[in-house]
Amino acid sequence: MAKEDQETKKDKKWNKNITVNKGGSGVIYGLGLIGAVIYYIQHATTFMIGVIGVIKAVFWPAVLIYYVFDKLKL
Repeated sequence: MAKEDQETKKDKKWNKNITVNKGGSGVIYGLGLIGAVIYYIQHATTFMIGVIGVIKAVFWPAVLIYYVFDKLKL
């Protein structure tokens, strides 16, 4: 019985740590995504360019990091 209680306490502590550590960078990425979508939609002249703009908005952080690493020669 004591072993089960100890395992339950470990599970609760582990689950608590997972819950506490969520957030942060996801919010920043989300705001960047929304801003990029708005930017690309405003500058789109056709529907297809707007669709491409939404796709670009999703992937722009990866492209940005690629160019930063390229300039830093990493």
